[in-house]
Amino acid sequence: MTTDGTKAPENGDRKLVAFSVSFYIVTALVMVMANKWVLNAVSVPVTFLWAQIALAVIFFHLSSLFNLFVIPKLNLKTCVALAPLITINVIGLTFNTLCLQYLDASFYQVARALVLPFTVVLSWVVLKKKSSLMVILACAIVCSGFFVGVAGEMVVFNVSLTGILFGVISSVTTATHAIVIKKSLEVVNNNTMELVYYNNILSAFALVPVIFLNSEVQGLYALFGSEENTVHIRTFIIGALVTGFFGFLINIAGFLQIKVTSPVTHMISSAVRGVLQTILAVYCFGDILTGSRVSGITLILAGSCFYTYIKDLESKQEEANRSKDGYEKV
Repeated sequence: MTTDGTKAPENGDRKLVAFSVSFYIVTALVMVMANKWVLNAVSVPVTFLWAQIALAVIFFHLSSLFNLFVIPKLNLKTCVALAPLITINVIGLTFNTLCLQYLDASFYQVARALVLPFTVVLSWVVLKKKSSLMVILACAIVCSGFFVGVAGEMVVFNVSLTGILFGVISSVTTATHAIVIKKSLEVVNNNTMELVYYNNILSAFALVPVIFLNSEVQGLYALFGSEENTVHIRTFIIGALVTGFFGFLINIAGFLQIKVTSPVTHMISSAVRGVLQTILAVYCFGDILTGSRVSGITLILAGSCFYTYIKDLESKQEEANRSKDGYEKV
């Protein structure tokens, strides 16, 4: 059994699971680091996000020319059914990007640490799944890591409260996203690639009004309307191409990982990615690892690992009880 009570993968499936997790971590790391590089140079984060998604859609169409992907015909009924997924995706991506713009890449992990607690809360509220005291304790450890990291940064660096708020909102949407993806797959007959395509093209349309809401039209004019911004324009274009391609890959990686594993595995691999991301941020952007950041990340990982251990024990106990009940009935 897996940590969320589903059947454990067979040996052949384990290779697919290992590949999907590794694939997700690598693509996610490239995306975050490239995003931060561009966001340090330009002030139009939502427009940059839109460019990534639009390019990802273009890559889908290019792949169809080589018969690697069949472009589905857009269906109004399907679009309406996928509205919850698109809404969560647009909100999540927007606040992810804004959080990364306001905060250091190494602190980004702490700001988005509440994914696990929100996952447990949503499972209770939406799916009516109650959690044990040990699971609640694990969430408390994660929350303590978040507060230790945030409190320390506010004292030492006067970290952006806006960035932290964006990180919290991002945590809520990330926790919701995995649940919504599972339900959305049913809308497209469990076709992962079709769902990825719908998710990208509809999100691209949905992000257009967000660009105006974030007042980026003037920023776009300032960026592309001056010859003095040649370096920044080049950074924007190169960054968009790189993140657009890896955005195309990360969509596949994220959906594939959730499909072949579980939301819990997805959350754990995200935590591993966060640690690697913190290390890379120190070397690439010169981020400073303060005691509060290290302590916060350590507590967050400890709570996440403890959660996984407890859920594994609980799933094994449930399996043992079912086997015992079946034996007694026979």
